[in-house]
Amino acid sequence: MRLALAMIVFLLTQVEVLSQHLDLLPLDHSRPLTKIALGSCAREGQSQPIWEAVADSRPDLFVFLGDNIYADTTDMKVMKRKYGLLAADQGFQRVTRTCPILATWDDHDYGADDSGEEYPKKIESQQVFLDFFGEPANSNRRRTPGIYDAKIVGPPGKRVQVILLDTRYFRGPLKLKPREPGEKRGDRYLPNPDAAVTMLGDAQWTWLEEQLRKPAGVRIIASSIQVINEDHDSEHWSQLPHERERLFKLIRDTEAAGVVFISGDVHRGELSTMDGGVGYPLFDLTSSGLNRGFPSWRFERPNRHRMGTLEWGNNFGMIVLEWDQPEARIRLQIRDEAGDIMIQRKIEIATLQPGILP
Repeated sequence: MRLALAMIVFLLTQVEVLSQHLDLLPLDHSRPLTKIALGSCAREGQSQPIWEAVADSRPDLFVFLGDNIYADTTDMKVMKRKYGLLAADQGFQRVTRTCPILATWDDHDYGADDSGEEYPKKIESQQVFLDFFGEPANSNRRRTPGIYDAKIVGPPGKRVQVILLDTRYFRGPLKLKPREPGEKRGDRYLPNPDAAVTMLGDAQWTWLEEQLRKPAGVRIIASSIQVINEDHDSEHWSQLPHERERLFKLIRDTEAAGVVFISGDVHRGELSTMDGGVGYPLFDLTSSGLNRGFPSWRFERPNRHRMGTLEWGNNFGMIVLEWDQPEARIRLQIRDEAGDIMIQRKIEIATLQPGILP
C-alpha cells in the first residue's frame, strides 16, 4: 500500500513537471501554409486516439480552439497537472513533433464552465496557459491581460493571417434563460440586449481592428465559441448580439478580405455560412470534440445556417489551401477519428472579397 501511494505521488510530481511547457516546433513565417488542422474539447486522462489521424494528415499547423483540458478549478496546481496529462499523451506528443501549434482557450481550460471576466484566477490561469504552450518571456501575451494573438504566414500572394481571439477574459455576463419548475439542466441563455456588455473588451477590439487592416489573402479567425450558429441556447456570439454585429461591422469597415471563422465548444462538427453584410459570404468551421464527441446521439440540432450534415463523433477540422490551382481555393473539412472526410466545402479565395455580395 505504501509503495502504491509513493508511486501515485511520484507520477503526480512527474505530471506537474511535464506541464511546465511544451517544446513546440517554430512557425516558419516565410513558407505558405497548405494544411491547417484544428480542434477543441480534449478531456485529459481519457483516451485520445484522434491525435494519430491528426499527425497522419501532416498539417503545417495545428490550432487548438479551447477546452484543451478540462481544468474547472481555481487551484493552479490542479490545472498544471491536467495540462501535464495532455502533455503525456503519446498521440499528442506525435503532433507536437509534426507541426507547430497555436492555441487559444475556452471556458474549461480558462478555469470554469461558461465563465467570463468574473473568474477569480484568470491572471494566474493565463500564466499557466502561456507556460504550457511555451510562450516566450518577452511576448506581448505575457505583458497584457488576455491571450489573444495573431500570426501572419507566407509570402505575398499566399499570405495567411491566423487571429486567435480570447472570448473569456473580458466577456461580461450572459442572460440566463429561466428554468421551468422542477427542470434539471445546465445553464442556458437568451440574447443579452445590454450593449454595455462586451465579448472582447476595449483593448482587444482595438487590437483586432489593427490586425484586420494588415495585408493577407486569407484570414483564419479562431473563436472558441461559434460565431454564425445562433439557433441554440448555449454560448455563442449571438448571445451578445450587439457584439456579433460589431464584429461583422469591423470586417466590413476595414474591408478585410478572406475571413473564415473557426470555432469549437459544442461537441459536434459542422460548417455554417451566412451573409454578414461584409460584402462576401462568411463561413464558420466548427470542430468539437477531439475526444468529447457523442456518436450515439445522432439527432438533429437546429442551425439555419448549416451547410450539409452534422458530425457527432470525435472529429478534427482541416483547412486545405490550394494556392497553385488555376483559381486558388480553400477546402473546409471535418474529419473523423480515422482521418476520413465527413464534411467538405470548396471555396475559391477570389469569392471572399468585398463586393462579391451587395
